Parts: sequence; C-alpha cells; structure tokens
Amino acid sequence: MTGFDNFPFWLRFAHFINIIFITLLIRSGIEILSALPKLYWNDHAKPGTEWIKFTKKKMPEDRLWISLEEEESFSSWIALPGRKNLGLGRHWHFFSIIFWIANGAAYYLLLFTSDEWQHLVPTTLSTVPDAFHDAILYASFHFPPPGHPYNAIQQLTYFVVVFILGPFMIATGAAMSPAIDARFPKYPRIFRGRQVARSLHFLGMIAFVLFIIIHLTMVISERFSENMGNIVLGHTTSFGVAAGLFTLIVLFVIIVHIWVTGISLRKPRRIQNSLDLAIVPAKWLLFRKATSKQQFTKSKVSSFFRVNGYPPDTNEYKNLLENKFNTYKLKIFGLVQRQLELSLSDLHAMSKQEQITEHYCIQGWTAIGGWAGVPMQYIISLCTPLPDARYVVFRSFQYTNGDEFYEVLDLEIVKHQQTILAYELNGEPLDIGHGAPLRLRAETQLGYKMVKWIRSIEFVYDYKNIGMGQGGHREDHMYYSPRAGI
Repeated sequence: MTGFDNFPFWLRFAHFINIIFITLLIRSGIEILSALPKLYWNDHAKPGTEWIKFTKKKMPEDRLWISLEEEESFSSWIALPGRKNLGLGRHWHFFSIIFWIANGAAYYLLLFTSDEWQHLVPTTLSTVPDAFHDAILYASFHFPPPGHPYNAIQQLTYFVVVFILGPFMIATGAAMSPAIDARFPKYPRIFRGRQVARSLHFLGMIAFVLFIIIHLTMVISERFSENMGNIVLGHTTSFGVAAGLFTLIVLFVIIVHIWVTGISLRKPRRIQNSLDLAIVPAKWLLFRKATSKQQFTKSKVSSFFRVNGYPPDTNEYKNLLENKFNTYKLKIFGLVQRQLELSLSDLHAMSKQEQITEHYCIQGWTAIGGWAGVPMQYIISLCTPLPDARYVVFRSFQYTNGDEFYEVLDLEIVKHQQTILAYELNGEPLDIGHGAPLRLRAETQLGYKMVKWIRSIEFVYDYKNIGMGQGGHREDHMYYSPRAGI
C-alpha cells in the first residue's frame, strides 16, 4: 500500500469500524465454538467422528451424559467473554455481525459509486501472474515495486477477502440457522449440511486471523509511515506520527475488548438486555415469517441422537414413570376460551402428524430424527386462544437448581405446521432422555426452545412476570436470547 495519497474518509472510517467488529466476531466465535469444541463433516455429529477437536474430554459409557458436559471453558484472553458463557458469546456475535454487515454494505455501495473499486478489483488478466511474481519477491525477503495503491498480490488478496471470504462467512453462517434451513431445506445442502457449513465457517475464521496477522506484519515492515498515514489520515506522514497512530489504534482495540469482556462477566444481565435491543428486532425482521418445510427420508435418520438436560427427579415425575404415564394430564390454560386437561391416551387418539427433521442444538450439534405427535394447530383449534394471547409458555416437570424449566414461544411460531407435541421418536415412544411422555418440536427454533417432559401449556399476553422475565429458563440463567431462529 504505497505511492498513493488521499484515501477517502469513508474508506478510512469503514476500515476502522471493520477492525473493531471483525475482532469481536472472532473472539465471540471462539466462545461459541467452546460449547461444542468439535467439528464434523456430517450432520449426525456422532462422538468419535469429528475431524478436529479442542478438548480432551471423553464422554463416559457407564452412565447417562448430556451434551452440556462436552462444553469447555475457554480463557477470556481468547474467547468473548470466556468461562462457559455461550449465551453472551452469541449475543456479542450477533450484535457484531449486524454492524459488520451494515458497514460492509455501506462500503460496497460507496466503493462502486466512486472510482475506488478500480483499486480493489483486478481489471486485467496480468494480475494473477504479477501476483505470483510479487509472492516470489516477498518469499525471498524483497519488496515488489509499489502499486497505485496496491501491488498485484495485495490487490488480489484484498479482492479475495472483501468479495469472497466475507460473503463466504455470511453464507456459511446463514446455513447454521434453523429458521433459514427449515424454510429453505435445499440451502444447507449447498455446503453438504449444517456441520460442514460449521466446519467451513471455522476455516474461514482461521483465514481471517491469518490475513490479519500477515496484513499487520506487512503494514509494519513495508513503508510503515506511508501505509499508516494513508489509511488513517489520507496522506503520508512521518515515522513518529505513524508510530503514534498505530499505537493509539492498537490500544483502542485492546481497551474495547477488555471493557466488553469485563462488563460481560460482571454484569451479564445488563449486556443480555442491552444487546437484545438490537438483536431481537433484527431476528424478528428476518425470521418472523419463517416456516418449516423439512422432510428428510428415513435413510437420513441419525443412529445417535444426543440427550441434553437431565431428566426430572421429582416424586411427581417418578410416580408417572411407575404407572407408565397412565395418570399423566397435560394442562392447557391461560388466555383461552376452553381450558383442557388431556391424558396421553387423549393425545394419541388425536390426529397424528409425522415428520423427519433436523434438530439444531444451540451448542452446535445436529441430529436427524423422525418425530410423531399432535400438531399444535389442532390443540389451538380445541382451546381457541383469546385475542389478547401473544405468547405460549411450555412448562416442564424438570427443575434445575430449584427453578422450573420453561420456555416461551410467539403464538405465531406455535401455529406453524411443523410445531407439534411429539410422543414418538423414530417410530418408538419417547424415551426418558428425549422427553417422555411429551416434548415440543418447533422446527424453526434451536433445541433449547423445544421443552421436554411437558407438564403444562399456558397462553399469555406477556412473559415479563414469569421466571426472571427473560422468556425462558435458559434465557433467565444462561443469558440466551428469547428468539432462537439462529
């Protein structure tokens, strides 16, 4: 980056904003990886089939284990915020991606409405051989002649990062969204499934990290004063000023990361609610009309399906187990015209819906299963929600640290065709680990929203007075977002 003055202000500003948010994305992405520090090339994600892992844990074979036991505690030096904080890591990741994409869109717009695109987009076939020649010079520790403003290898590298790697990360990230994949089942197949997309997303992150390291090395080692002056001030400057600018930028980025890490660990609820001010509306705009069109074939069903969440250990649930759920009653109440109490035999006598769909756990694992049960559309037709009903609360027999497990879904999501109360998995009655006698399936959502061991269903106007008011047990205690479409 030499021999060129007058980078426009918008380009310099976009470059600075990109530094902030790409580093936040990398660190929060590492936090998300820590929840399932294993990567797979198949959507069944069976333990032992991972191609790489960042854990030494081995799951026991002599007892029930749940997928939360696979989580690792990554250091806050590399992960944001670290220390097993998946919920907050996802908050920072989605908050950052909103502004990173917005910054990128503005950059694209201004780039192609000015002459700046000519500096970034190769316009001659000679760029590739010239880039190869420049690479040979760098490898021999010689600098190629300066370009206007980039030499060939710099131009080609920046083009790949801006127009290929960036969109690639967005595309693979979108392929990990249950709402997108449920609505467009063919989309994840472009990448051969969600787990392959997850692996490719990780490799893309590594590519960004390597690019940043090499980019900084070259800025410092090759005509440092000109590089720093051009990208910060828009013109060349002295070595002292360049060194001062570089130091200030590095210190600013470090301070930002120290601050966001510290406040996330000290005041997690404030961060959860503050970031949700941007995240929740964005998810609502993107996924409010998402419906599931999944239907896998039986040959795609996973031979292994992880369990997450320890089964209820209350006397009430144990008594139900002893009598094989003969006395089970599903209570449906709240803002409805008709309250219901349905036995398991009542539910079995209703219209049965079968669907083979992919389960997306917030930790990162997936599995394909065949579910059967009663459509919530039919339940809704029986109880008839009142006009004031906006949300549906699914309560479980499970208690964690004395608090009842529950989750809240928008009524519109509950009305989706593939939202069902499932009592069968792969042609067999639900086992205890997977939610017997009844569990929710909401195929546009992440797994934590699909309550197992369902005790009751309540239709409500608002959920702020339920639990801690965040929209679910995981939201209350693990700082997850109330909207789980991605």
